[in-house]
Amino acid sequence: QVGETVALLGPNGAGKSTTVDLLLGLQEPDDGSVDVFGGPPRHAVAAGRIGAMLQEGGVLRDLTVRELLSMMAALYPAALDVDDALELARLDGLAGRRTQGLSGGETQRVRFAVALVSDPDLLVLDEPTVGMDVESRRAFWETVRRLARSGKTFLFATHYLEEADAYADRVLLMARGR
Repeated sequence: QVGETVALLGPNGAGKSTTVDLLLGLQEPDDGSVDVFGGPPRHAVAAGRIGAMLQEGGVLRDLTVRELLSMMAALYPAALDVDDALELARLDGLAGRRTQGLSGGETQRVRFAVALVSDPDLLVLDEPTVGMDVESRRAFWETVRRLARSGKTFLFATHYLEEADAYADRVLLMARGR
């Protein structure tokens, strides 16, 4: 539902990341089909309706945080203002830093800003707080709550029961791919 935060909760190997990959069109299902916003996931992604923060992956090197976000925003017709994305991800003070000089938690926040910059309706986050310190986690979930209140929908995969319990409106349990 619009503005809902949904946790996909399960142990490592339960199928959470595979489910995320299916929703984003990065994998094809063995059986059946996946529809997002009434069509194939790749259409929703290309239109900027889905933002994603995957469990693995870095950010482009040799760019400042602002340059990276500006480049990503240029890909979408109705992108967020780069300054707004920086503020939402609490990166205002890091906008001029080169991406290769960021800590693990700072890189996670940049990856969150990249997911936000298309101004998506749905944000799919795979283990979004891995590598963040306690303060960064708190600030991250504060931002998610604020965006959900404004109508953004979140699906986040996690194996942290406390995180699912504290931040999700609804929890979907996964085990052995089911």
